[in-house]
Amino acid sequence: MSQQPVLLPYSDPAFLADPFPLYRRLREEGPVRRAVIAGGLDAWLITRYEDALAALSDPRLSSDVRDASDPRLIAQLPEFERESMMSSMLRADPPDHTRLRRLVSKAFTARRVAGLSPRVQEITDRLLDAVVPAGRADLVADFALPLPVTVIGELLGVPGDDRQDFQRWTDAMLVRDETMPDPAVVNEAWQRMHAYLTKHLETKRTRPGDDLLSALISAHDEEQRLSQDELIAMTFLLLVAGYVTTVNLISGGIAALLAHPGQLSSLRERPELLPDAVEEFLRYDGPVNPGIVRFAREDVEIAGVTVPRGATVVIASAIADRDPARFTDPDRLDITRGDSGHLAFGHGIHYCLGAPLARLEGRIAIGTVLRRLPDLALAVPPAELTWRPGGLRGPARLPVTFTPGGRRPGES
Repeated sequence: MSQQPVLLPYSDPAFLADPFPLYRRLREEGPVRRAVIAGGLDAWLITRYEDALAALSDPRLSSDVRDASDPRLIAQLPEFERESMMSSMLRADPPDHTRLRRLVSKAFTARRVAGLSPRVQEITDRLLDAVVPAGRADLVADFALPLPVTVIGELLGVPGDDRQDFQRWTDAMLVRDETMPDPAVVNEAWQRMHAYLTKHLETKRTRPGDDLLSALISAHDEEQRLSQDELIAMTFLLLVAGYVTTVNLISGGIAALLAHPGQLSSLRERPELLPDAVEEFLRYDGPVNPGIVRFAREDVEIAGVTVPRGATVVIASAIADRDPARFTDPDRLDITRGDSGHLAFGHGIHYCLGAPLARLEGRIAIGTVLRRLPDLALAVPPAELTWRPGGLRGPARLPVTFTPGGRRPGES
């Protein structure tokens, strides 16, 4: 295997539109491949499914960036990420991760998520009501983006008038390209969000409601509670995980259907396939690109390759989920595949806590679009679609046309 790192060209629109030919070549070249990723950082890509699956449960691969040997990893983090590093479940390993996840799981229950279904449907229909008469829309700005913002805002008990601020602050902190954003803008957004969350938490302590944030405040385990810093970090994590990735799941799933008219027709005819279709969208072109970052605590041998201590490791789920050793004809979108073994939500102790909510929103959003927007088609040639840069994948805009007047179910 060549040890010369390959550059992942995040500044190349052609790569952003379709990174999979390069990913396929990297997987064929070897199971562990050195690469230069976003920010010019050297990393080791794990490209094959079985190796990626094992790596996601390997305790020698840490989530804590302080285990990295490259000082640029911490230096390049915006101030808000450095501040929350000690408190975020996303960057924690056991035993801290075990405690945090156990406490949060007490509040983020399957029952709570399932109970959101009628409200998610109501928000979905309201957003589509606004675009149905026009016969055209940008399904990112008009639909896929405001839907999860509204859902997670309500879940956290954020008043409706404040949710646009949340969206603006989050975009300032997370929307990055090859040049990176102005650090001053990022840090100002974080300071504003931090101040807001601090005040909002105090309000919830004195006037708790029937929302997830109130449940997080009251969550305890053998008299251990989430600290103020942990609550803020957890709220931010839920906001980001419940917003950014779900935007990309919804818009990316619709984009995939528009690129495959036969699959679109099949799903219209057989809406019972929606759960399988969402799993296939996650496998085929999921919202994380190329994968999940870890750091080697020690020298680790993976598929016969020694990854040195301190190295940055990218468990490349986007590459592994198209491994022909695991999935038949993996470069083909097939909503009847019926295989939910993808790695888009991770695996093991860090498996995405918000996966049930993302699946729920994806099913309702995409299914309702197909019911209410007849003759749905791209309003621009496919080559003109632009895709988000960096580690989160999805269309930046999704302009579409459709026949106006699609009604809600039950309307005459």
